[in-house]
Amino acid sequence: QVQLVESGGGLVQAGGSLRLSCTASGRAGTIYAMGWFRQAPGLEREFAAVISWNGGDTYYADDVKGRFTISRENAKNTIYLQMHSLRPEDTAVYYCAVLSPGLPLNSATMTKQYNYPYWGQGTRVTVSA
Repeated sequence: QVQLVESGGGLVQAGGSLRLSCTASGRAGTIYAMGWFRQAPGLEREFAAVISWNGGDTYYADDVKGRFTISRENAKNTIYLQMHSLRPEDTAVYYCAVLSPGLPLNSATMTKQYNYPYWGQGTRVTVSA
């Protein structure tokens, strides 16, 4: 089992920045690819970004590319999502998740929620206009 705890959410004005953190504990949390998803009010949860286990590969959804940066510190069992130029449409609950260790990290796997067996409880981000 892997336990995930997100933090760093809050209220920010449009154009502002926030950094989210997700710390893993439990069984070997640092050796997996990990991702961020988000769920806006009334909408389905969607993929935002993912990072490989060693940080060498990162992928982003088109609507966050160039504004969000995913990174990790394996020594701290933590991944981050640095968000800049925030927009009201970025308002959502942000979840981190661990990609199933048996799967490769590629375009076919990384956006599918069912490929992530472990999830955090989420942290809320609200961007005011």
